[in-house]
Amino acid sequence: MSDGVISQDEIDALLSGVPMDGLNASGQVAAAAPSVNIDTETLTKFAGDLKDPLVENLKQMTGAEVSAGNPIVESSSRDQFLSKIPEVVVATQADFSAGLKGDHLYVISTECAQKLVSLINKEENATLDDMAFSVINETLSTHTNDELTAIDKTGQLPGLACNPAESMSVPKAMARIPQNTFALFSYPLTIDGQSYTLWEAISGEAAWQIGMALGGGGFPAAGGALNAADMASLAGAAPQAQHGGAMPMGGGMQMGGMAMGGMPMQGMPNMQMGGMPMQGMPMGAAPNVQAVQYPSLMGGGMGGDQGNIGLLMDVFMEMTVELGRTKKPIKEILGFGEGTIIELDKLAGEPVDILVNHKPIAKGEVVVIDENFGVRITEILSPQERVSELR
Repeated sequence: MSDGVISQDEIDALLSGVPMDGLNASGQVAAAAPSVNIDTETLTKFAGDLKDPLVENLKQMTGAEVSAGNPIVESSSRDQFLSKIPEVVVATQADFSAGLKGDHLYVISTECAQKLVSLINKEENATLDDMAFSVINETLSTHTNDELTAIDKTGQLPGLACNPAESMSVPKAMARIPQNTFALFSYPLTIDGQSYTLWEAISGEAAWQIGMALGGGGFPAAGGALNAADMASLAGAAPQAQHGGAMPMGGGMQMGGMAMGGMPMQGMPNMQMGGMPMQGMPMGAAPNVQAVQYPSLMGGGMGGDQGNIGLLMDVFMEMTVELGRTKKPIKEILGFGEGTIIELDKLAGEPVDILVNHKPIAKGEVVVIDENFGVRITEILSPQERVSELR
């Protein structure tokens, strides 16, 4: 930026979610950090294993016929991804919060989002409002949990967790798509006879580590940094032939053009050459590198708690719909009889309160389903509102 005027590059960067500190001195987008080589073959098999659970989840939630084609996983850049998706999309952010660091994003078309919400809420032409986004969050969170469970079974990334899903309808340039090379999962879906695609983007470093945890390969590109977990993986994959034992050199060894066969080496006691046992490290052999294991500082207990939520899924809780309240002295209560009218503290048309175990969680409106009363949720209370609603 110069003279208070924003350049076109800066405008494009802001629209695409690039922070201002991501621009260089000329006001242009700075060069991206080195990318990684993503093992798309391993991740494709991983996505294929999750296809059936995804279909089953969508069937249960929508009550409609759902099928899926074979998912595709590819390395993608931001521009390549933007060329695949509609101009306006529903983007759902669920970044990794423990075990891994990096972006984790779902993208679907607005038509797909409306179809899902309409089927799940049993209404025609659903509006994409906060309630609809809550439905999308819940639907995609189930798929995320299936992914985390499958990765956790490897034992390589313990305590892996993601932030709660947050959905919004945005122009595609405003979606928070990873800037560097990332893994792009594409799930072809058919829902109630209509074809859609569910895209999932996982930042490159996280996708590479997931591939390694699943037993795949791939290495960081030149300049990529290795953390302790990466070092452990690479050390464990080193060929055993390069560790310990006598070296297969035909009874001798050549150093600097001079053959050495059985002659003790000066300054290196307890070491002999020429096929004899060597009490020191074999010359030229790669050292057995073991990564130092540090305790996690990322609050691993959080991931464990989230993983164990499944143990509580069949616990019943009391749900109450409250039309209103009032306070009366005992003498008035003793005078109640048939036909007595009690005035409540709610105005006609105000939403009713929805409570779980006597704690307010939402507001709604009363509806009639066949011959029974019901309530349609119109608002989910924020944590601050829930506290203020407590009496």
